[in-house]
This record gives sequence, C-alpha cells and structure tokens, in this order.
Amino acid sequence: MYIIIGIVWFVLDQLTKQWVQASFTLGESLPVIPNVFHLTYILNKGAAFGILANQRLFFLCIVAVLLIALWYFRRYILNGDVWTKLGTTLLVSGALGNGWDRYHLGAVVDFFDFRVWPIFNVADIGICVGVVLLAIHLWRTPHEGGNK
Repeated sequence: MYIIIGIVWFVLDQLTKQWVQASFTLGESLPVIPNVFHLTYILNKGAAFGILANQRLFFLCIVAVLLIALWYFRRYILNGDVWTKLGTTLLVSGALGNGWDRYHLGAVVDFFDFRVWPIFNVADIGICVGVVLLAIHLWRTPHEGGNK
C-alpha cells in the first residue's frame, strides 16, 4: 500500500509540474486569492529560500545518500508503525520528485505561492510532511539510555 502511495504522490507531483510548465510562462503568476495565494511558475536551482543555488550535483547526491540510508534501515522501516512507513514514503517520493526535476531540468519547478513563504510544490509538501511524521515517531518512541 505504501508503494502505491509513493507512486501516486510522485505522479501527482510530476503532473502538477507539467501542467504549470504547459500553462504558464516562467515567472508568470496567477492570483487565486489576491495577495494571499498565487500560482507562480519559477525554476528553483537551490533549496528552500534558494540557498545553495546551482548546486545540482550536491542535491542529486543528497537524494542518493537518502536512498542508501533508507535501504540500510529498510527492516526497521518495514517493521515500523504507520507514521514511520507513511513518513518514509512521502519523504522518498518527494525527494525523488525534486531529484527528477534536478536531473532532467537542472532546477525544481515550484508554483504554490502564499506570498509569505518560499514558493513550493507537491514534492516539497511530501518531504515536509514525511519529516514531521518521522519526527513524531522518533519523539514517541522510547529509547534506551539517557533520562526517562
């Protein structure tokens, strides 16, 4: 089931990016709720806030390291609770979605623009929600040693 969720999230990310590229010119912005929420087509060559711009190889290496780490921890993930599995699924599919863009376009297609936050995409939502779900799992899981 989680593989299907990951595939669907990846496909949704790619379809929305293709729609934006086909419907907008680079830099074009469409107010959905004026001054609150716009659809704005940009190509982001960096990470959030545009940091580390033009570091395509670095970001592709991060995706590779993430996939290697997940392979290493696969038994733990597969035996984990719903938060672990869903968080990992969304994190991986989001990383692969943005990695796909970086590999093929040299930048990530972003378009959700709330005017008070960096412009982002469906993959970014998956990454953020995935990280939050994994953090919840880690926070709620008792660990040996340390203060209890």
